[in-house]
Amino acid sequence: MTSPTPSDLLDADASRIVQALADREAGALELCDAAIARIEQRDREINAVVVRDFERAREQARAADAALARGERRPLLGLPMTVKESFNLAGLPTTWGFEHSRDFVPTEDAVAVQRLKAAGAVILGKTNVPVGLADWQTANPLYGRTLNPLDPARTPGGSSGGSAAALAARMVPLELGSDIGGSIRLPAHCCGVAGHKPSHDLLPRRGHQFPRHVGAPDTLSVIGPMARSAADLELALDVLAGPDRDEAVAYRLALPPARHQRIGDLRVLVIAEHPVVAIGADVRAALERVAAALQQERATVARSSELLPDLMAAHETYVKLLLTLLSRGMPEGPPPISSYEWLGQLDKRAQIRAQWRSFFGAFDIVLAPIHATPAFESTDEPRWEQRTLVVDGQPTRFEYQTLWAGIASLAGLPATVVPAGRAADGMPVGVQIIGPYLEDRTPLAVARWVESLALV
Repeated sequence: MTSPTPSDLLDADASRIVQALADREAGALELCDAAIARIEQRDREINAVVVRDFERAREQARAADAALARGERRPLLGLPMTVKESFNLAGLPTTWGFEHSRDFVPTEDAVAVQRLKAAGAVILGKTNVPVGLADWQTANPLYGRTLNPLDPARTPGGSSGGSAAALAARMVPLELGSDIGGSIRLPAHCCGVAGHKPSHDLLPRRGHQFPRHVGAPDTLSVIGPMARSAADLELALDVLAGPDRDEAVAYRLALPPARHQRIGDLRVLVIAEHPVVAIGADVRAALERVAAALQQERATVARSSELLPDLMAAHETYVKLLLTLLSRGMPEGPPPISSYEWLGQLDKRAQIRAQWRSFFGAFDIVLAPIHATPAFESTDEPRWEQRTLVVDGQPTRFEYQTLWAGIASLAGLPATVVPAGRAADGMPVGVQIIGPYLEDRTPLAVARWVESLALV
């Protein structure tokens, strides 16, 4: 049987590539060179991998080959990948798209990058972001605009848009993103890849702050993996999760397994309608396809529940917290709320989290949109309130779509997005699978099952 070429392997999932390297079907350096060649060829028009570190990547690949020759086995040994520009990599600029941070070059890797390298990953460079990670498009004055490889007129999403574009263009098999307002989940939906927003504080964020900012962690943002399969998301999660240095003195990670081994045992709430926020026909159809398939497997599927927190009330709290947190690194952004109001919003957040705990006593997952439409056309309008999202021919308020991301972000819940079909125009449509706090393996397991339906 003929061994796959390095270029062939780049089309495989990360798990398959790691196994091929361990079986010596290909070498880490030749795979690294194949990935570099793809980036140099395919990224000319897409503009996803904007910070390139190819020579140091080759050094890492040579070290991986030596380790493999010694018989070492690590979860990502020899795997070429990229990370979002907002993560610190020693010796490379970390700008978050800000002009004023053009010359900021950290001297230490983010802890997540350290863990990826310790697991054997070969870091080729960093992928593009919007300014301050504060948009659902990916463009900034330093690196320009990233295009969706499936349709260059459309956005790849944001803020991990460069990450999703690099995956969709098959330049890399694994990426590291971040999410406070759907920044992992929306790009995954737009580009037809997979992304996981972990439970809050499950993955350490040290080394992923506004440039030059060192301070308290916030209450909403997370970092997490992006890939081309749910299995690869879990592979990366196992590498990245766990307490950072101070907490690790006493705490150890023990994520519970998925709640159920059989789809038929699942208890699911589907949100396919909303009285205020539009949901397009293509997205609703994807949700209904998955819901129908779940029911066919004898899962319990509900369309409403009195246990569900008030989504609009939660949305109001989420937006106030979100805008205040964004103002830390963006002086021209919205003014922060008073400390009194901040504490009041945190109290509301605690109450909503308690409601979700009760909800997940009766249900295992929520199936919901992450956005009303497939990837939308790029725009140069910087102000969200001046943008219009057209849903099934009707103009709607662009900023209302934050509701879908905020469901999981406010309460710190894990949420996985995987493709679940295609729109009438052929663009991918993802579904969001939300699970109980610190039970990340439950939505990931459901995501693997959705992938097995081969809806795309």
